[in-house]
Amino acid sequence: MMTTMSKAIPVSVARLRAWRVGRLWMAAGSAALLTGLVRVLGFGRSADVWVDEVYYWHIGHSVEAGGFPRYQGDLFFLHPPGFFYLEGTWERLFGWRPDVISGVYEMRLLNALLAGVTVVVLVLLVARLTKSTWAAAAVGLVFALDPFVLRLNQRVLIETSMMLWLLLGYLVLLPLAERHPPARGYRRAAAGGLLFGLAILTKDVAALITVLPLLVVSVFAWPLRRRSLSLLAAGCATLPYAIYVVVVAAAGHFDVFWTVKTLGVKRLLGQVQATGFNARGSPPLSQRIVEELTNFGSTYVLLALGIPALVVLLRRGGPAQRLMALWYLSAGFATAYAVLKGTLEEQVTYLLLVPTMVIVAMAAVQLHERRTLTKRRRAVSFPVAGMVLTLVLALAWSSVAYARSRAQPDNGYAQMRHYMIEHLPAGSPVISTSSSVDLILDDRYRIGQWFKPQDRARAKVSYLVVPWRLVEQGYSWFTPRQVHSLARQGALLFSFNGRTYGTVAVYLLPVPPSQPLGIGNAGGGGG
Repeated sequence: MMTTMSKAIPVSVARLRAWRVGRLWMAAGSAALLTGLVRVLGFGRSADVWVDEVYYWHIGHSVEAGGFPRYQGDLFFLHPPGFFYLEGTWERLFGWRPDVISGVYEMRLLNALLAGVTVVVLVLLVARLTKSTWAAAAVGLVFALDPFVLRLNQRVLIETSMMLWLLLGYLVLLPLAERHPPARGYRRAAAGGLLFGLAILTKDVAALITVLPLLVVSVFAWPLRRRSLSLLAAGCATLPYAIYVVVVAAAGHFDVFWTVKTLGVKRLLGQVQATGFNARGSPPLSQRIVEELTNFGSTYVLLALGIPALVVLLRRGGPAQRLMALWYLSAGFATAYAVLKGTLEEQVTYLLLVPTMVIVAMAAVQLHERRTLTKRRRAVSFPVAGMVLTLVLALAWSSVAYARSRAQPDNGYAQMRHYMIEHLPAGSPVISTSSSVDLILDDRYRIGQWFKPQDRARAKVSYLVVPWRLVEQGYSWFTPRQVHSLARQGALLFSFNGRTYGTVAVYLLPVPPSQPLGIGNAGGGGG
């Protein structure tokens, strides 16, 4: 009898463990499927082509056959090459689309795939931290539907692949922060550090949210044995980038690399404000937040929950919780600096939003466990009930925002390019009012900023392309008054109203009469 019971218990435990593992992988797979579907369905009409997407598509194509990334023949060292080699590999597998719109859409499929893998890693990471499949599944659901995460993942941007490597690194390193670290911890530390290194090789700023937390825990939070492991991981994290620099120097390009990287550091510190909300003439961040409230309201609420969640972790957390808290704090520091001083672009929010999801889930589980230990006292249950209610409302908000984004097409540049290819002869001179227009059309048309009548007469310019929202927000070669003056002179040929660029319009302009020689500006492109 005793023998039978002793044999049955391990079998039952093994079955329970297998059931839990299967449930976890089912949650991760479901989150991946949902993440991929919501990004792929209608992606050709759901988000207009963004200026950086075209840059990155060209740069990815430049490495398809190997070599250093280039843009229009010039070496490109502003960002590390990690994402561009992923693009080049994707292109070799599935072919190259010479049309700019089709090419960008092809690379959006790559980022949708990367987002699907990212959510699997995120679910596994949260499950390891919280020991709760339900908390992990909730985080996966939020990641899949959050409107800001969706906007970033469905565009050809670097941050999606960077976050994947970063999460893989934390997932590998996490057992080292648990109460009983595994044997052969040095191998795990090295592997996790190398994954962090791939994140840094994708975007330099990843060092702030990978190496910095490891250095801090090694000094202040972890005991001696774990300290050596965190220092090893930090050292390995720098290795891929160091190899990259050595290869660049060996090829004789270090001077160019140094010049570009110096400019990049100045942009990061805010000494050069060429782009972003802190650049001169850009609309203030507060205005953009208000404008996007209907789309990103659930994102703003989630970010606000990060602060009380951090307090919970710092008061009650162990080594793993402290590591996650430091990840969140380092991302928060980078975001705060970008808001106050540095080059602030929308992408920086993604670096803070993902760790916020993790620590909010951890805090919710800790509060729930405390409630259980205190015999379900009603006062303790309020925070948990509030978080559950917030999750439900956030998911409802995200679902409505998603449905609205798919109901109204937002592909003005694609439709504008299609119209122009059908109705405007190739090589026609076109007045561009934004650098994004240049990138969409310069492979087929002669683009310039001819404003003065004599310049238009000399170039025989008949067409004007205007993304009105960019003009009104100051992202234009001309003032809004100048563009309105030009548009009033012409006849509207094409118009499309979308969320990204407002009204995208093409105008037919009368060509001014040629002036006698010696009169007017002898230059080629007036402003």
